[in-house]
Amino acid sequence: MRAMVLEQPRSALALKELADPAPGPQQLLLRVLACGVCRTDLHVLDGELPRPKLPLVLGHQIVGEVVGLGPEVQGHRLQQRVGVPWLGWTCGECPYCTSGRENLCPRARFTGYDLDGGYAELAVADARYCFPLPEGVDALQAAPLLCAGLIGFRALRLAGSGERVGLYGFGASAHLVAQVARHQGRRIFAFTRDGDEAGQAFARTCGAEWAGGSSERPPEPLDAAIVFAAAGELVVRALEAVGPGGKVVCAGIHMSDIPSFPYRLLWEERLVRSVANLTREDGVQFLQLAPRVPVTPEVTVFQLAKANEALDALRRGAFRGAAVLAVPG
Repeated sequence: MRAMVLEQPRSALALKELADPAPGPQQLLLRVLACGVCRTDLHVLDGELPRPKLPLVLGHQIVGEVVGLGPEVQGHRLQQRVGVPWLGWTCGECPYCTSGRENLCPRARFTGYDLDGGYAELAVADARYCFPLPEGVDALQAAPLLCAGLIGFRALRLAGSGERVGLYGFGASAHLVAQVARHQGRRIFAFTRDGDEAGQAFARTCGAEWAGGSSERPPEPLDAAIVFAAAGELVVRALEAVGPGGKVVCAGIHMSDIPSFPYRLLWEERLVRSVANLTREDGVQFLQLAPRVPVTPEVTVFQLAKANEALDALRRGAFRGAAVLAVPG
């Protein structure tokens, strides 16, 4: 099979011909149809997430067709379409796993980081962590739901039920969660890079009633803010924007250091918290909700062999919404 392989951090992916993988006892063998390109992939590529499996096939927003079944697999069938998320395996035994918090399992393994992912023609994945997708689902449209959508959904839930929600960094996750929030009757305030008028216009098309630069204050205090951008200073900006009792949720897996800030910004019971990974229950709930909204990703498509170009475009903010690799391609 062909795959785009990371051999060392801070180097370009290499197009390689690899042996076809074989499914283990509880694994599915998938023909990859599409794989989303995520900012977490950039953090792995840049060495900001330490100790990835090397060499590594990146990609953790996989839409695939089942072409092989391990002997212990239950509940899946050949030719079924499934989605593979970031969470690829947990121990099932630790206090986190047994209390509904498998996203915090200290032995968890992650797709496209500890386990080879979807920048390839074939992939294997633990069947217990794969989500069945509806027949006829468009693979390119479904791929961003499997991380950008899932993490945004979890972040929105942890932000509470407040009406006025600020989204800092209006990329793949934010443009999806904005659609969910509007469906729930919330009001969206979007923050982009200062001067990014095109990004602010895009946010308005996704349901934001106000959009401005990240250094601006919203026209009224927010009930909650979700920080998708990896810039720690935005946590301080978000604290300045939320009212008493407001929540600031940090949705990225990596972020630059948060600058010191005066206690008055945290006072009045404001809360700062992070989102770590996802649970399978998040996936079940979100994938049931998404068609009802409906959540519609805006997708820029790259061929598999152009994965480096897709990552560079993501780094530069050169497209709206999400990037997806079309496989084969």
